[in-house]
Amino acid sequence: MKAHDIHGRDLNTLQEAKFAVIPLGSFEYHGPHSPLGTDIILANGFADAIDPHLGGVIFPTIPYTACPGKTSKYKGTIPIRPHIMTEYLIDITMGIIQQGMKKIILLNAHDGNMGISRTVAEYVTGKHPDASFLLINWWQMIEIDDHEELGFKGTKGRGHGGPYEMSAVKAFRPDLVHVEEGDQEFKEIPPLSPLPYVLVEGTPKAWDGYTGLIQQTSYDIGKKIVKKAARNMNELIKNWLTYYEREGI
Repeated sequence: MKAHDIHGRDLNTLQEAKFAVIPLGSFEYHGPHSPLGTDIILANGFADAIDPHLGGVIFPTIPYTACPGKTSKYKGTIPIRPHIMTEYLIDITMGIIQQGMKKIILLNAHDGNMGISRTVAEYVTGKHPDASFLLINWWQMIEIDDHEELGFKGTKGRGHGGPYEMSAVKAFRPDLVHVEEGDQEFKEIPPLSPLPYVLVEGTPKAWDGYTGLIQQTSYDIGKKIVKKAARNMNELIKNWLTYYEREGI
């Protein structure tokens, strides 16, 4: 159910929804082979892939957001200052809570939204202790080590504008992803540690506004990615709702 389709006389529909979904995109350069609306397409696509029987209501996708320095320097990217995006998302989520919905999914398709989403969720739940946020990054709905099962050879496919992301976009919009034979590819940089860490660089290695072995971008692989990620996403949402139902919340 889409929130923007609900009539004024049917506002009780919002209060009856089990949860709200805010898809988070960006307007950002993803390489010569990719649309500027890559993250918007992915946010919309995975929002539509949420099982309607779970009882959620989908709000309009946020198209503009903060973008990292490594992409904001490329033409086509329209970045929003992080503090503005944070305040904007706080207002949106607080407005949704005022409609009577206390469970909110931030369905994210853009790496730069991760910190903002966490900050907003922590702030808003401090104001509304009975609220619950589920932060979902669609690309994390599949294990990184599943790359061979998906069909990637010699690469895990991850990375901005890389074959994992762009195959998923191709599954939703095959008309918008065009890898040409001469498009430059970038091999993956070995990790600094097997442990989790965050490395922020203004000009990363193996990078020109995108990264990865993009010649492996594939519609068929994209269909596998979308199917598996959507299945795992819906299972996560179901477990989230079941937990609260069991607790009587």
